[in-house]
Amino acid sequence: MTTVAVTPHPYRVTPARVLRSEWHKLRSLRSTWITLGSAAALVLAVGILMGTTYTSGGGDSDVDTVVMVLYGTTLGTLCTVVLGILVTAGEYSTGMIRASLTAVPRRLPVLWAKAAVFAATVFTVMLATSLVTFVVAQFFLDDTDQAASLTDPGVLRAIAGNAAGTTLLSLIALGLGALLRSTPGAIGAFIGGVMVLPEVLSMLPYEAVETAVRYFPTQAAGVLGSATPLPDAASNGAALLALVLWASAALLAAAALLRRRDA
Repeated sequence: MTTVAVTPHPYRVTPARVLRSEWHKLRSLRSTWITLGSAAALVLAVGILMGTTYTSGGGDSDVDTVVMVLYGTTLGTLCTVVLGILVTAGEYSTGMIRASLTAVPRRLPVLWAKAAVFAATVFTVMLATSLVTFVVAQFFLDDTDQAASLTDPGVLRAIAGNAAGTTLLSLIALGLGALLRSTPGAIGAFIGGVMVLPEVLSMLPYEAVETAVRYFPTQAAGVLGSATPLPDAASNGAALLALVLWASAALLAAAALLRRRDA
């Protein structure tokens, strides 16, 4: 009786190969680098503008230094949110999702790999951008009452929190893109549900609603990007947990739909 040696299939699907595939798709798109470059440029440009125009005792003298020099993060986040939606909804519009799911029939590894690659890329870019923007802005703020350094209490945490908040908001957008499978629909849902809805709810005269709004995604991201505690806001730990839960909910809803619906 002879024994037949079984050799591993050279094209076996593994988590590492799915991650590599999603990284190749993300980095090979020109729109990825244009969008990320635009986000970085907007954050840096607004930071330089704030640094060069600030005068001691002005209207922003009571604003947290990190928050002030990173005002442009709001604009940068809009860019990364659109990119997150394009990463998932864009594949449905081009039909690329059918090739992806043919290569990975179990489906869910595709979504998890997209989220992991996208989150790592956005966090790296936004962390580097926030660090550079803070240092450059402080060059102009050196002799003002907003002068600070990276070693001051809470500054590095706020810079890292700023990047983490942007990343988690963008992951929510990625989940909406996979959930709705439509770029315009996902952008509308993000603007209406994540950005506008908490502003509308905050106008209601109910304490319970006011408390709940503190844990909405944009409000929680604002807490993470501040070096000093914000009044009437959630703590840093609670804000981070809230953002992680929002992003997890969006991705889990997208995963449930991906398992049940045809591409």
